[in-house]
Amino acid sequence: MSPKLTIMAAFFLQPIAFGSWLPQIPVVQERLSLGPAELAVALLGLPTGILLMLPFAGQLVARIGSRNTLIFGFPVFLALVPLPVVAPDIISLFILLVLLGIGLSTIELGLNVEADVIEKRGTASIMNRCHGFWSLGIMTGSLIGAGFLALQTEPFVAIGVLSLILIPVSIVVCRALPLHDAPAVDARVKSSWRLPSPAILGISLFVFGITMTEGAVADWSAVYLKDVFATAGMATGMGYVVFAMMVSLGRFLGDEAKGRFGAVILARLCLLFALGGMLLVVTAPAAALVYVGLACVGLGVSVGFPLAVTAAADLGDRPAAENVAILSFIALLGFLVGPPMIGFVAEGLGLRSGLATLLPPLLLSILLAGLLRRRQGA
Repeated sequence: MSPKLTIMAAFFLQPIAFGSWLPQIPVVQERLSLGPAELAVALLGLPTGILLMLPFAGQLVARIGSRNTLIFGFPVFLALVPLPVVAPDIISLFILLVLLGIGLSTIELGLNVEADVIEKRGTASIMNRCHGFWSLGIMTGSLIGAGFLALQTEPFVAIGVLSLILIPVSIVVCRALPLHDAPAVDARVKSSWRLPSPAILGISLFVFGITMTEGAVADWSAVYLKDVFATAGMATGMGYVVFAMMVSLGRFLGDEAKGRFGAVILARLCLLFALGGMLLVVTAPAAALVYVGLACVGLGVSVGFPLAVTAAADLGDRPAAENVAILSFIALLGFLVGPPMIGFVAEGLGLRSGLATLLPPLLLSILLAGLLRRRQGA
């Protein structure tokens, strides 16, 4: 395969096993007898691990290269994915999710940097399509996980077998990525510890509401459908499947749409769609309308992060790996803030009110979309 198709294949493979974990969250919650606030605290483990690792992941990728990061990172990450479903208590669930977050942050940074390198060496924009394949992968994994629920398959066995299958496939794909010369900016690796520049900070604030929404839908959509609408089996996991499918569709169309409309207009139109979809989710009287709302939200948040990754990598004030790491570190605070905020609000006011807390951050992202103009030439 060409380098472009190879990196897209890697993006597709990375989230499949992780996606199969998401429909299992209500099962783990029920097995451990966790309330919404307790589940929110446990789910903090994943973003905590991501945030702890990202400063070091930037240095790692800059030193050994994105290709080597992926070759060695994929097996470690896939080995960690099945572990949270067998956590015996809330503390161990939190710790296992921290470890999973560490593996996730490293491999996702490697993917984004590798995609940026390949994009710059080609003639066509591929970042949105790469993230489209990522969304297609997590949709596939979520669909597989929902199928496991319908078949009442033991979660650890199901996710474990899936991970074992993916490990050799991912290694073959990553080894097929092109070899790159050592970056000339490696001597500046320590710059990742500098304070964020105003440019990076602005881009990161733009994606804050987007990443908060993506993380919240991943963590809470199945719980919301189960607790509020009494769905069971495959229907519980289908909310995230619909969301991920529309994220994937939006990203596959995103590169062409960016060229036609510009980054600012594209971002604002999509985020208005996301805002309307979230309003439908929190006011829906029936589960069918929740699926429609989640589809709108998925399409609405689809292009935000890929646009931000390209903007951060193009700044040129420090190595691309470091800028993408800083962007990810700040933007992923949305994943850190979202789950407990929704859980604690839901504890007192219900899950509808909890999910409604996503509306102001989405509005903030709409207001800040104009910051993309200088970097994207929109």
